[in-house]
Amino acid sequence: MASASAQPAPLSAEQAKVVLAEVIQAFSAPENAVRMDEARDNACNDMGKMLQFVLPVATQIQQEVIKAYGFSCDGEGVLKFARLVKSYEAQDPEIASLSGKLKALFLPPMTLPPHGPASGGSVAAS
Repeated sequence: MASASAQPAPLSAEQAKVVLAEVIQAFSAPENAVRMDEARDNACNDMGKMLQFVLPVATQIQQEVIKAYGFSCDGEGVLKFARLVKSYEAQDPEIASLSGKLKALFLPPMTLPPHGPASGGSVAAS
């Protein structure tokens, strides 16, 4: 019953851009950069450990920013914010770009296997 008062007001696309920019900026704050570096060091580029060490720190940093915009200060608030951002990504290239930057801050760099004709892969070119 108490959750009804914790419903965030929907953000417009412009507001979502502002919040995304603030979240990204929060990751570069010295204390948060240290927290993320320590979490990454503990994770050793292991995906399971990234979920264990890096994701909770990244979630906390996001929570600290988005709570000022009416989102609950828990994992549910972060998920609601992520869903809202995702809903705007297709409509707004700037939001898609900011969202990509945010994800890059806490997801490990992924090396994708080469594919397509330009990669010189196993697909024979005519």
